[in-house]
Amino acid sequence: MSKSSPSHMSAARRNAETILSQSRKRQESFKLEQKLAHDAMTEKTARLRELRLAKEAADRDAEVANPPARSVPKTRKVRRSKQT
Repeated sequence: MSKSSPSHMSAARRNAETILSQSRKRQESFKLEQKLAHDAMTEKTARLRELRLAKEAADRDAEVANPPARSVPKTRKVRRSKQT
């Protein structure tokens, strides 16, 4: 006859099952934390990308509306040799 009912399980087997169950719970918890952290980072990256693209578009619009003034080239000072 096999001892398949839980009441007839050996103490060592119950202990091993408990340890395995705890290990699986920790592993599932760790994987869930990793997924949540990854999702948060992905969301943050997307938000920052949207902000950057909006800023770049605003900068382009501002540049089209107000083009930078042409700079006048400065005249160079002529260096003269010292007279002795």
